[in-house]
Amino acid sequence: MTDHDPSSEEPITTDGAAGEDYVTAADRTLRATYEEPMSLAEYVDRALEEPAIAAHAAKYLVSAIESGGTRTVIEEGEEKERYRFFDDPHNDGEHAILGNTELLNAFVDDLRSIAARRGKEEKIIWFAGPTATGKSELKRCLINGLREYSKTDSGRRYTVEWNVAGAGDGPGLTYGDEYQDDEDDWYQSPVQSHPLSVFPPEIRAEIVAAINDRRDDHIPVVAEGRLDPFCREAYEFLEDRYRREGVDDRFSAVTDPRHLRVKNYVVDVGRGIGVLHSEDSGSPKERLVGSWMAGMLRELESRGRKNPQAFSYDGVLSQGNGLLTIVEDAAQHADLLRKLLNVPDEGSVKLDKGIGMDVDTQLMIISNPDLEAQLNQHAERNGEDPLKALKRRLDRREFRYLTNLSLEAELIRRELTNETAIWRAESAAELETKIREPLTVDVRDEHRVKTVELAPHTVSAAALYSVVTRLDDDLPAGLDLVDKALLFDQGYLQRGDERVEGDEFDFDDGADGEAGIPVTYTRDVLADLFYADRDRHHPDLAVEDVVLPQDVLDAMAEGLADAPVFSADERGEFESRVVTVKNEVFDRQEEDVLDAMMRDKRVDEDTVAEYVEHVYAWATDEQVANDRGERVDPDPLKMKIFETEHLGRFDPESYDGNEPSPAVREFRTENIITALNRHAWHSRDEEFRASDVALTEIPVIDSVLGSYDWDDVRRTFEDFDPRQWDDPPSGTETARCKEETIDNMIDLFGYTEASAELTSRHVMSQVSYQWSRRG
Repeated sequence: MTDHDPSSEEPITTDGAAGEDYVTAADRTLRATYEEPMSLAEYVDRALEEPAIAAHAAKYLVSAIESGGTRTVIEEGEEKERYRFFDDPHNDGEHAILGNTELLNAFVDDLRSIAARRGKEEKIIWFAGPTATGKSELKRCLINGLREYSKTDSGRRYTVEWNVAGAGDGPGLTYGDEYQDDEDDWYQSPVQSHPLSVFPPEIRAEIVAAINDRRDDHIPVVAEGRLDPFCREAYEFLEDRYRREGVDDRFSAVTDPRHLRVKNYVVDVGRGIGVLHSEDSGSPKERLVGSWMAGMLRELESRGRKNPQAFSYDGVLSQGNGLLTIVEDAAQHADLLRKLLNVPDEGSVKLDKGIGMDVDTQLMIISNPDLEAQLNQHAERNGEDPLKALKRRLDRREFRYLTNLSLEAELIRRELTNETAIWRAESAAELETKIREPLTVDVRDEHRVKTVELAPHTVSAAALYSVVTRLDDDLPAGLDLVDKALLFDQGYLQRGDERVEGDEFDFDDGADGEAGIPVTYTRDVLADLFYADRDRHHPDLAVEDVVLPQDVLDAMAEGLADAPVFSADERGEFESRVVTVKNEVFDRQEEDVLDAMMRDKRVDEDTVAEYVEHVYAWATDEQVANDRGERVDPDPLKMKIFETEHLGRFDPESYDGNEPSPAVREFRTENIITALNRHAWHSRDEEFRASDVALTEIPVIDSVLGSYDWDDVRRTFEDFDPRQWDDPPSGTETARCKEETIDNMIDLFGYTEASAELTSRHVMSQVSYQWSRRG
């Protein structure tokens, strides 16, 4: 079988009766989701052909997670394979878990060990961590993913349902007689009992062995549980009737399709997934397995004992039987944890003194750090700690705050908007574009709806500051926390002409992400800024709807003092880290302005390639072939013009005629040839050609040849004066330069006219202080 692919169905048309078209589409969806019930024998035949449909809980969980495959991500500077399941693909990414890939991979490894019975089956998986780290998203992602996977052909989940109306006194009720079926007489197992649990243990073991002989994976199917009490009541009722009627093949009679059929069901909360919420109440027994309905007990009796049909199977274990049981905010249900101790390895719970129930479910608890404090309240008693057995059963996995700039930027945007799509950049440049791009949000104040623009770099500034507060200050010489944040996001650092890979650094502390500014704080600060009156700062501009990076950083730092979630020590530490972030963000804004100013002066790639060819020919003292196959002799004049006019590295006095000085020679050798050799030499053939190397994709070459500084501006625009930028006199070079710069910022980087104006003013206000001293 193959997964159901809705995209392969006929598209919905809206010509004519549109309502009927949508109803028809819904019919197709339901037909693809549900199957007609089958007999028990048909189910066994299907399981022998497709062993996956007989999977026990942990094995099914692994199959669901693996079904979407993996993708490569970079976290903490390292490449990792991430399961797409945790991107919440069935729900367009609404509850995707961002980051924590290593933790999620360890979770899947645990599930494999549990499913294969490799020593962890007695464990209860515990996800701990501070608020706003993704724990709740994991719960929702699991529910969404398992629900949608169960709708596919490869993810079908099955249970049994019973009809005892055809076994009793009167015509047509004897086994073998014709019986008129009535759908109202069918009752599904209230706890999703496995179809194979109908068979006697020895026969079931033979079936399971035959299924495992045909499986195509490393995890064998396990089916050891008995029928649930409700189904046992039906089975025993039918068996007793047919025994009294003298039927020899009683199992065949009891499991005849008139009485028993196998039905597929869609996994959901209450049906294969049990969730105990923080606000749920009741006795421990009620929360775990359900409750007896006293009114029914007065009416129903069965052989002198309580009737399992009078039991309310609404406890978390009953709902999660067959797949997954989640206790969220576990500190609120700490009294239950000790009662769960033996559930994983014994696979059984007591509904009442005389009635037990086998369960097959993967137990998972979610908590904030306060649960750990409760568990450790007797830790000083060492061997006499009454909670020691519980702590031994808990397999703790810790969610942490994101330490990737791009992931935090993505998370902030999700918090502020309805964006849910997962960022899947094909290159570092594409990811950088996503991080820095602006964002518009519609908000309503007392009088109107207005559109607020978060200027380019604003979201990334908030994200960078958040990440920097979460990093340990375990830095090697020459690095700051911004460098570490960039390294974690990219996997490398670009230091001038040199690219340093992440594996050259060693951050072993392992405490990154344990504390810091949560995304909820950042979201609230930004939301407050949406309503702030910023036109008082710029009375000549209609810019009350623009938020700049410096606005956000100032507000985040200032708000720390009044935020109750931070301790005094944290406030002081976080405030001290904002300066490096401001400097980094200003550098990005400055680059935008410079690139926009110099857009028309940028050296084209052919000119760069020609220069590199001549430098290589000069360094090797021989001719080289260009991309057209022509032989190139080094031309001293061309190299001099490029280095003085385009690079701006040297003035004419650095040459004796056209002959380079020692400083120029060193620059060519160290900054061009060495860099080219390091990053591109392996890709060339015996004859060096510029076309053999994508020059603009080599970081060091791009850094040397593709960036500008204010000396380049001074040299290009001789009459430019940044002190006149706010209101340049008409007809001046400053006015012409400003107009072109604003247009280019809009065209190149997505600024609006207002955000380009404000950003360029901010940059020029800093440049003006040093302009006169530049000479």
